[in-house]
Amino acid sequence: MKLVYYPKISIVTPSFNQAEFLEATILSVLSQNYPNLEYVIIDGGSSDGSVDIIKKYEPQLAFWCSEPDLGQYDAVNKGFSHTSGEIMAWINSDDMYYPWAFKTVASVMTDLSQVEWLTTLNLGSWDRYGFCLGFITVPGFSKAAFLDGCYLPFDASTRIGWIQQESTFWRRSLWEKVGSGIPLDFKLAGDFDLWSRFYDFAELYGIDSPLGGFRFQNHQKTKSREAYCSEAYVSLERMRKHNRWKFNWKRKLVKNIRIERTPKFGKYFKETFSYSGRKVVREDFGSLNAFWKDVKYDFD
Repeated sequence: MKLVYYPKISIVTPSFNQAEFLEATILSVLSQNYPNLEYVIIDGGSSDGSVDIIKKYEPQLAFWCSEPDLGQYDAVNKGFSHTSGEIMAWINSDDMYYPWAFKTVASVMTDLSQVEWLTTLNLGSWDRYGFCLGFITVPGFSKAAFLDGCYLPFDASTRIGWIQQESTFWRRSLWEKVGSGIPLDFKLAGDFDLWSRFYDFAELYGIDSPLGGFRFQNHQKTKSREAYCSEAYVSLERMRKHNRWKFNWKRKLVKNIRIERTPKFGKYFKETFSYSGRKVVREDFGSLNAFWKDVKYDFD
């Protein structure tokens, strides 16, 4: 089924000395062949041949520059300041989209106006050479679970998954509600902080379709796990204070001793302590009348 309306999608790629991977990222954007794409690349003044790669694709870019900046999130903000699309996202210069990503997101957000931001429930990844490593499934997303620390990427004690930056898209109206920018408080966890502020205005919808993948390579910033977690905790504590969050010790106890897995108590505890999430599913998908459906469901 072809889309009747193609909302403008604005994509920003921040980059600095990533010539080894940059072209694959660019191609993952342009090869979507999305007819209403606005693509911006902000390079931090690379000296490794990145600029030559960018110039190769200049006719297909809405804007690009190569100049010193204050880091990744400053570059993202700068990039988005040159865009006007209804749907927004950024992809780092070593990550990649799956070929159907833009078509899927555009279709969902055109059909379901209540979806203000969207991400995948199946997180993909690549190795250094671009081979797909498979997928990690997240059971669902909710503000309550976020406040409980369930999406802290490197905290195994509370984590049920994480919000994959390279698979997350949002409406410009939501971006404007949080001030049209990512504060530069954090060098690593600016994405986590952005999600926390999005949650003040809208629930995050999940979708089973993979949208983007994270590339593992030796020099990426996310190898600094302790530093990322430290920043994410600061952001989370801000959100908790703002929302007057209170620790649910009963839920923590249930998860720790796994009572919910016992036949006698499982149903009761699942109904009592599960999180409520929203997801988008494809209905009647074998027919010409296939459509997206907003589903509310419980997960733990």
